[in-house]
Amino acid sequence: MSDKTMTPEEVVGRLNSGMTIGIGGWGSRRKPMALVRALLRSEITDLTVVSYGGPDVGLLAAAGRIGRLVAPFVTLDSIALEPNFRAARESGALALTELDEAMFMWGLHAAANRLPFLPVRAGLGSDVMRVNPELRTVTSPYADGEEFVAVPALRLDAALVHLNRADRLGNAQYLGPDPYFDDLFCEAADAAYVSCEQLVETAELSKAGPPQSLLVSRHAVTGVVETPGGAHFTSCAPDYDRDEAFQKLYASTPWPEFAARFLSGTSEHDYRSAVRTWHEEQS
Repeated sequence: MSDKTMTPEEVVGRLNSGMTIGIGGWGSRRKPMALVRALLRSEITDLTVVSYGGPDVGLLAAAGRIGRLVAPFVTLDSIALEPNFRAARESGALALTELDEAMFMWGLHAAANRLPFLPVRAGLGSDVMRVNPELRTVTSPYADGEEFVAVPALRLDAALVHLNRADRLGNAQYLGPDPYFDDLFCEAADAAYVSCEQLVETAELSKAGPPQSLLVSRHAVTGVVETPGGAHFTSCAPDYDRDEAFQKLYASTPWPEFAARFLSGTSEHDYRSAVRTWHEEQS
């Protein structure tokens, strides 16, 4: 066993342009935003991003870092469609592989189990097959002879996820209402990086929640980053809710203006300071 703690910059230092990066969370909920912002401070580009998309996708798309997106949706939850994703898609700035939510999940399952694909019923009879002509079907080899969609494995070079608590070994715990498939992202990746609200001793993890909340195991984790508030402006229940006021600002502000004010610093501390100053101006 070893200490896997890292900084956001050290995580990004292990990533390269052209990689396939999985980003955990769901919509505008428990996204590893501090790691995404660290990625934006780098020169890394031409990424294939695999995500139940939210502002992680919007920020990276607006900055021109995504070559292809694989996603079932891109939403801010309380704002139905992520505006920077929409602008990038409408301008043709990125390619899109749009899958049904269940197909996306089983693609992660296939990768986590090192299978080339998994057969599913989801997608049959829908436009998913039309907009993804590269998808194939398979026929059951048994007496039923049923036809399935062969969902290809969503194999990841690296995964970025955010959880509530973690220890230095890479065990990580969610304390909110939903795991958001973060364990599958980690298992589907060659390297997985977990940011967390708080680093704790291993024994403390069993005291904070039930056994099933110990979602991510150290065997699947490469690095751990303590980033209090690291999911901002998305939610990280029960530690904090989504910053709705700031999310509305993000969604309504032209990208160059937003990036200049909030993302032009050299660290996560600079970002948080800029956000705090904005909130003070509103009061």
